Amino acid sequence: MGHDHAHTSQTNRVRLTVAIGIVAAVLVVEVIGAALTGSLALLADAGHMFSDLAGLVIALVATVVAARPATDRQTFGYQRAEVFGALINGLILVTVAISVVVGAVTRLVGSSPVEVQAMPMLIVAAIGLVANIAGLLLLRPAAKGSINMRGAYLEVLGDALGSVAVIAAAAVILLTGFAQADAIASLVIAAMIGPRAFVLLRDVVRVLSESAPIDTDVTEIRRHLLETPGVVAVHDVHVWAITSGAHVFSAHVVVEPVVLQSGGSGELLDALSGCLAEHFDVDHSTFQLEPAEHAAHEDYPHL
Repeated sequence: MGHDHAHTSQTNRVRLTVAIGIVAAVLVVEVIGAALTGSLALLADAGHMFSDLAGLVIALVATVVAARPATDRQTFGYQRAEVFGALINGLILVTVAISVVVGAVTRLVGSSPVEVQAMPMLIVAAIGLVANIAGLLLLRPAAKGSINMRGAYLEVLGDALGSVAVIAAAAVILLTGFAQADAIASLVIAAMIGPRAFVLLRDVVRVLSESAPIDTDVTEIRRHLLETPGVVAVHDVHVWAITSGAHVFSAHVVVEPVVLQSGGSGELLDALSGCLAEHFDVDHSTFQLEPAEHAAHEDYPHL
């Protein structure tokens, strides 16, 4: 398991490094393109891409920190660094969305029309779209297993959608001469950023508040444990996540007297931990085995 995690972390770092190179190159192209064309949408997408570049760098640093081994002070290691990286990414996305909305509204209500050179704008946005698609293909395999990598993937996805919006705006200007399409495209980009930021921040809050993972059914876990031979009752159940894919479980388990008297505790613990690992993808579980008379002396603040 440790070797697999180290290999995954190394692979994620390589993916992030390449993605950073792609995003940085496109960012430079879009900034130059925005200056030459006067496109607010292109500038908004460049600002979005700058935030994504910062987010990807943060994500890369988080993967390095998260790979550090556990210590006496950090008993679960530094895996939660990925969650803090995702938190910073989410806050950056919110800031960019607000900035884009302000800029777009200012241009829409302004009295002086702004000239936009649509053809160069279209070419630059197309280059950005191709590069973002490459970044998406690179990050997608790792996005399901890490909240940090999912944040990076969502940012590049937003860049790709932003490029599509800029392409659409450039096409409208070329065909109709409606220059305000540029500012409208900026608002579309902001509208795409907002929900992604909300989802990412929501997932971060769930982890930091130590809520049960959204894909974990505590009632179902309790039912499985109660079906284990020798188990009488289960209480004080806690399920949380250190980071995405790193679930932790603890519970008090009331057992039949014969389990403790016959020295079958080890076998029962293997069965319980194996059940969680096999059916619920929980690799770190802790059980307190109790005789019925001990359990009767406890308060039960948690079911």
